Amino acid sequence: MSSFPEILADRYRRFKHRIFVPNADQYEELATFGQNPEVMLISCCDSRVDPETIFNAMPGELFVVRNVANLVPPYETGGKFHGVSAAIEFAVLNLRVKHVVVMGHSGCGGVKAALDQSAALQTEAMFISKWMSMLDDARLRVVAAHQTKSQEERLAALEKECVKTSIRNLRTFPFVAEREEKGKLSLHGAHFDIKKGTLSVLAHSRGEFFAL
Repeated sequence: MSSFPEILADRYRRFKHRIFVPNADQYEELATFGQNPEVMLISCCDSRVDPETIFNAMPGELFVVRNVANLVPPYETGGKFHGVSAAIEFAVLNLRVKHVVVMGHSGCGGVKAALDQSAALQTEAMFISKWMSMLDDARLRVVAAHQTKSQEERLAALEKECVKTSIRNLRTFPFVAEREEKGKLSLHGAHFDIKKGTLSVLAHSRGEFFAL
């Protein structure tokens, strides 16, 4: 039986001493009364992009869902397991969040796999290629619109199209569309540049991202 990673055990001890103990009252309140976040954040599971760190959030402030390439699948009730859809349903209908933010990032490996279709070439990658197929239409649009651009520029463009795709798919959920139409829910897009530390947000009216 393998032992628990010592690096995690050590970091837990530091967390307990430096963060938990000074904020014990807040943790007790969260444990007693539950969570009540106003924001759901859908982010990539890339280890370099941590939503709580980027937004300087304390426990209970963000309801975070992370997956490969921060993708939201379109609404459908077939199949068996729907982790992302279940999280969206819980956040919108149970927690009654006021905002859903989809945040992409620079150098996304999942988006790169979609762009160069490398995952499809790996016979053992049966999950990633199917997951990233949600970007097939976006990939074709980006490649057609950026024929003279470098692969790096195409990747950056597809990362942002990925965010837009997830927002469009969010609107296929009836309860999301209904609450957005009533003004009870707002959908937002964002893109984080790892190297520069820049956060750009999507202006829906123009379909473009602008740095904060």
